[in-house]
Amino acid sequence: MAEVLKVVPQEDLKLAEKSDGSLRSAHVLEHDPALDRRLLWKRDLVLIPIMGVLYMLLFLDRTNIANARALGIGSPTGLEGALGMPTNGYNIALVIFYIPFVLAEIPANLILNTNKVAPRYLLGGQMALLGVLGMCQGLTKSYGGLLAVRFLMGTFEASLPAGATYMISMYYTKREAAIRFSWFFNFALAGPFFSGLLAFAINNLEGVGGYQGWRWLFIIEGLMTVAISIPVVLFCPNFPQDAQKWFLKPEERNRVVAQLEASRGAETKGSAADSVSIWKVLIDWRIHLFTMCFFCCDITAASISAFSPTILTELGWTSTIAQLMAMPVWAVGIISSFGVTWLASRLNFRTPFVIGGICCQLVGWIIMRVYVPQAGVRYLALFFMSIGTFPQMPILMAWLSANLRGRKHLAVGMAWMVGFGNCANFVSSNVFIKTEAPRYVTGFTTGLVFTILGMVLVVFGCTLLVVKNKKREAIRSQMTDGEREAHDELYFKFVL
Repeated sequence: MAEVLKVVPQEDLKLAEKSDGSLRSAHVLEHDPALDRRLLWKRDLVLIPIMGVLYMLLFLDRTNIANARALGIGSPTGLEGALGMPTNGYNIALVIFYIPFVLAEIPANLILNTNKVAPRYLLGGQMALLGVLGMCQGLTKSYGGLLAVRFLMGTFEASLPAGATYMISMYYTKREAAIRFSWFFNFALAGPFFSGLLAFAINNLEGVGGYQGWRWLFIIEGLMTVAISIPVVLFCPNFPQDAQKWFLKPEERNRVVAQLEASRGAETKGSAADSVSIWKVLIDWRIHLFTMCFFCCDITAASISAFSPTILTELGWTSTIAQLMAMPVWAVGIISSFGVTWLASRLNFRTPFVIGGICCQLVGWIIMRVYVPQAGVRYLALFFMSIGTFPQMPILMAWLSANLRGRKHLAVGMAWMVGFGNCANFVSSNVFIKTEAPRYVTGFTTGLVFTILGMVLVVFGCTLLVVKNKKREAIRSQMTDGEREAHDELYFKFVL
């Protein structure tokens, strides 16, 4: 029999008990497109900006070390010179952040899944702590202090991006999720986009208050994170079945939960999908296959975020101009991500768009690897890499989400994809060897190899899903109408 996930039959689906007793199961919802559009807009205008700004500031705090380094590269008062960092010190500072970040992702999401701590307190509180630690990066007096602060930052950031993606998965149907993940990831891309502009502006603060410009970059961005954590604590919604009345009225909440159940199966706490053992969730082949695809894609994203300011400086621009020249690279990533994910969502088909993105990545990496002498051509390669990489990430995230059922699967799957996928930063942080500048043979070769591997995994994964769907259809074709109806309530078809 095809390997598919069993879910609760629709007639057994129960929504969470509410005081008004107005609950209805998903299959008896009245047709009301105007109301559904209004509820979708309400979620879009509240949930996506909160989750998106949260992720933008996290991504900014995570990647601003690249801009801080570029501000004073080669200067004794720059980041590396002022802290007495060794030759590989910058690479170690990047790696030390991701060790606790990766290890704590799944436990943090499982804690969020228990709903014992409201999402607004868990996400907003950790965001405030992260902002304080971000400021400490600008106040540290030693290289060891920088490493200690970045290790703590990785610890407190662990639950935030995975928790945000989990919240989006819980609030949108399979069809709706793809474009919302795109909005979410584009908020993240806006972080380094504005970080370059901020770094350019902060360059004028060099020496103010006795602090170098790179210190002011950390301090100001840390203060921004603390400030934004306040509205997150005040306005971040709870899970759909417990949504606050100011956000969704009881009848609206019931309708949204019913729509989600109709799309994804019973995902309220206590459903059959959540009774599966955690070890079975951890070995689910779908989670690991899509995560490996995400990992290969994130090699390019991590390389762009960590080293593009340095590479642009080596193309001949001054450190301050290099900050500005990085901004168009992020801008085209945002535009392409919106356009491609919208089209993929509209057509409800993902595979060709992911493969097309990988082809663009390959063009960029090949140009970098063969080392075309003209700086303009190598600058163009960054655009190919950006256009190819950033649409893939929300599509892969939505693709995995659409092929999972139950809160436990979603909590673990989203955390594992974000957590293990970010292990790409371990690779990118160590393959761009300073002594190999400006050719970076190891770094460019590694990026090219993982991009090719990503192509192989996506093609294999799509083929596997097609085969399993055909097996399912073969079983259905041998059933009576009554058996087929019962079968369709118990099993779902994988989406491509």
